[in-house]
Amino acid sequence: MTGADGHRALTAGQVDEFRQRGFVTIGQLLSYSEILELRGEYDRIFAEARETSQLRNLSVSDCDNTAGGGEEMLQIMQMCERSLLFRRLLYDERILDIAEDLIGPNLQLFHDQALYKPPFCGGPIHWHQDNAYWGCIPANLVSCWMTFDDVDATNGAMHLIPGSHLLPADHERPEDSVLLDGSDRIDASDADVVVLPAGGVMFHHCQAFHHTPP
Repeated sequence: MTGADGHRALTAGQVDEFRQRGFVTIGQLLSYSEILELRGEYDRIFAEARETSQLRNLSVSDCDNTAGGGEEMLQIMQMCERSLLFRRLLYDERILDIAEDLIGPNLQLFHDQALYKPPFCGGPIHWHQDNAYWGCIPANLVSCWMTFDDVDATNGAMHLIPGSHLLPADHERPEDSVLLDGSDRIDASDADVVVLPAGGVMFHHCQAFHHTPP
């Protein structure tokens, strides 16, 4: 399969990796100037959303950076409806060409979202499969995770269970939480940690078990 410019965005080995493991790490996709522009817009939108309460805290309690209490895992759905810059990002051929290599040319956006973990009090997201939330049939969606900061095991990087996309699982919803939790369905010691530089991307299948720590 070829991208919009007639060339494959991924090697055959990368496509096989995605099919077998349920995810593939691409590395840095954006230039430094693009990262700076998107960071600025990201911060502006979240600051505006805080003032107007047009975001959601997926953690149980709000954080207090000065007192060290509470947690925040802030979510904004449909960034493309709040920012032309983020709307243009959805049509970036570098992203679309990779998606095309993974699932074919008939692409449709399901949704986009932005997640923000404030320093020192950013909360976790439990182990889950995305399609446990979405319930899409057939389960053939892919997500593109893009980072605006360097991420590693000490910085809330995404953890994934290779091969877990091959079997859907039931999830529990903990009391006082909007998040599903499938932690008891997997062995977390099998996880791979995805390390990415700012402007990096990773694509994962909608049934790949993943989570991000605090």
